[in-house]
Amino acid sequence: MRMKIILLPIVVLFMISFVQAQEITIPGSQTRKITSSIVKGQEYELQILLPARYEKSTKQYPVVYLMDSQWDFPLLKSLYGEQYFDGFIPEMIIVGVTWGGVNPNPDSLRARDYTPTRENRAPQSGGAAAFLSFMKTELFPYVESNYRADKYDRALVGCSLGGLFTLYALFTEPGLFQRYVAASPAFGWGNEVIYQYEKAYYEKKSNPPARLFLIMGGVERNEPGFEKLVKFLTDRNYKTLQFKSRVLENTGHSGTKAEGYARGLQYVYERPSLTLSSAVLNKYTGDYQWGNGSTLTIKNENDHLVAYLNPNNKVTLLAASENDFYTNSEFLNVHFKNEGGKVTGFQLDLYGSSQFVAKK
Repeated sequence: MRMKIILLPIVVLFMISFVQAQEITIPGSQTRKITSSIVKGQEYELQILLPARYEKSTKQYPVVYLMDSQWDFPLLKSLYGEQYFDGFIPEMIIVGVTWGGVNPNPDSLRARDYTPTRENRAPQSGGAAAFLSFMKTELFPYVESNYRADKYDRALVGCSLGGLFTLYALFTEPGLFQRYVAASPAFGWGNEVIYQYEKAYYEKKSNPPARLFLIMGGVERNEPGFEKLVKFLTDRNYKTLQFKSRVLENTGHSGTKAEGYARGLQYVYERPSLTLSSAVLNKYTGDYQWGNGSTLTIKNENDHLVAYLNPNNKVTLLAASENDFYTNSEFLNVHFKNEGGKVTGFQLDLYGSSQFVAKK
């Protein structure tokens, strides 16, 4: 992979860009291009990562849309691998969005597409409404017609101006995405105009369910403004919006991406951990047999199912529903099957493989 290293100027709201990748070659990824009729005929380049099992399955996958893909696609690809193998997030499609055409200038174009209002310091700014319309009416249909993308499970991830756009999308078009990760969002843009969009969102009351993760570096200059925003959103006591925030110790503006995206993905894809009755759990206890003849035992211990592969190797299963269990120590999902009121076994999904384990 050839990288051109250039020092970029400070852009709107203290965003510092360090490395611009002219070519990105990521194993398992592909590049597509789409030209928008909404955003001034702008060509966008899509950097797309598919799950390892994509070609061997027929199911639909949740989609993460990443802003500023020209910088952050390799980062998110790596974080996806880490969080998937640790069992925190599902298999997913990642769609990184950046700008195509001849010699695109991300600093100028992101100021145009990610900001909701025009400011004199960035005369090209104020195009967030058009960019969001592009995503809704051109990008989503393109992705969902070419890939097995779940249109009911989209996430939006962005930092700085990309984080501002993430909040703007949540407050102005609720339902386009279900999950939002905003790192160091530029909440001060336009004299904190984001609060005006939030007001309309709050007053609507009938917004669809969503999850939001906010993060900021502890040495950023406007941490008090972040704390103000967090308190404001907390006091709203939303009925349909769940959100979590975090300030990272000894971390600056650009440094929030790695941990922010990782923690954000963990939170927005967090599954429930239900407390089930012993009557439900005890249905699943007993001995099970693998296809090769070896056995495992499932017990009810302290109101949790525990799978014993052998006396010294056990896995505690968390309940996502009465039939679905998982663990956060690795990618392991268990779906118990019932026939005529009797448990016949479970379907085990483990690191790109799936098999049925029968109850003895």
